[in-house]
Amino acid sequence: MNLQFTLKILSICLTTLLFSGCKTLEFTDASQQTQTIEPAVISEPLQHSKPSFYEEIGFCASESDQVDPEAYSDVWERVQKQLNFEIPDNRRVRAQKSWYSSHPSYMKRVTERATPYLFYIVEELEKNDLPLELALLPIVESAFDPFAYSHGRASGMWQFIPGTGKNFGLKQNWWYDGRRDVYLSTQSAIQFLKYLNKRFDGNWLHALAAYNSGEGNVRRAIRKNKKRGKPTDFWSLKLPKETKAYVPKLLALAEMLSERTNGDENWTPVANLPVFERVATESQIDLSLAAALADISMNDFYQLNPAFNHWATSPKGPHYILLPLEKVETFKENLKTIPQDQRISYKKYTIKQGDSLISIARKFRTTVELLRENNGIRGNQIRAGKSLLIPVASEARSKYHKSAAQRLIASQNTQRKGQKLTITVSEGDSFWDLSRKYKVNIRRLAKWNNMAPTDPLRIGQKLVVWTEQPQKVASLSSSDRKKLRRFTTR
Repeated sequence: MNLQFTLKILSICLTTLLFSGCKTLEFTDASQQTQTIEPAVISEPLQHSKPSFYEEIGFCASESDQVDPEAYSDVWERVQKQLNFEIPDNRRVRAQKSWYSSHPSYMKRVTERATPYLFYIVEELEKNDLPLELALLPIVESAFDPFAYSHGRASGMWQFIPGTGKNFGLKQNWWYDGRRDVYLSTQSAIQFLKYLNKRFDGNWLHALAAYNSGEGNVRRAIRKNKKRGKPTDFWSLKLPKETKAYVPKLLALAEMLSERTNGDENWTPVANLPVFERVATESQIDLSLAAALADISMNDFYQLNPAFNHWATSPKGPHYILLPLEKVETFKENLKTIPQDQRISYKKYTIKQGDSLISIARKFRTTVELLRENNGIRGNQIRAGKSLLIPVASEARSKYHKSAAQRLIASQNTQRKGQKLTITVSEGDSFWDLSRKYKVNIRRLAKWNNMAPTDPLRIGQKLVVWTEQPQKVASLSSSDRKKLRRFTTR
């Protein structure tokens, strides 16, 4: 930024101070000491530890200079008018911008996918006084896919790994994964970003790098550069390859959005209006029943409620769902007619010799805890001939097409190049071993089975393998060839 422009900004600020006054800004100094992240600490809102560029030079906007969020019909325009990051003209940013610009169909698809979520994300960023460039982060993280699951076991639109998700209050259990909860994961991502921004003294590029590769990696890179007398800005740090591209991706998207003009098909217009509301269910409820009570399709239900792993909400909560605004009153009125004990279905099951709570729970895709709770059982003892009430889905499993089981089936049945093999996991197997055995890429092998390479495998688990050169199978031992022939799906 040149001196003339800086002096102009200072002049505006002084004029504003003279005629209207300006609020005093307070900032909290960030601690330099490394500490363990605890939920009790990070759940509190965190203050910025360093002023923005405009605050550093003394700029203070008058009310007439403030952006009115309601003045725009398109959320992307609302974001565009509030972009503040300085975008460097360097090779790494240009490379990412070139890729996005040369893939307009991808940009159109991703920005269209943002439609149900963008207004809420922007509202929350503004409430927390965060840069609106962060509204572009889900494009980099997940392409705005709330079901995204990466090679690093990161899940959801904001791509939380299990441990970080739990630290930021996102429950993960058999029924529910808060990392895919559109409402809560956005709140947690904001708190996490505020935490990182404070830890890195207000340096957003360092904070974003840490969001991608971890706070420790970025701190170590900074310490190494300091020790060697090198600059410690993001561009000078030695970071993982993915992280070195990650921040430039966000900056490239921000620059593209800043240059957006009317009719730019890269940015699918998103109405500047709220889309959904968080509605209490007060108890566990069958997802199909919830959709019917709201008079919406299962597709529309899952689009706003991707966090549920199976056919119902979690028995222990959270007891809420997201619904389109226009369907909220319909759902509330219809829900009043259904008693809490009738919001999931039950099946009477006679215990057979050799049954256990674990085997019954697996058979009916439920949990041992729920079997105990519904049947007043303490411990694990059950008796053959006695009956159990089993909570079951009210509809065919295929209707819950975005459940974990149905997404796995869809992924394994997707036609790919080569020959499809179905194998059974044996004791000691890992993705690494299987990828070497069948000569396939480990990440692809995991992705074919809706998993990450670091996910544990269970003995007896079925996996699919696509081998592009069937003749390679001939090089295996005779016993392995027999196994492959046995599990091959033609």
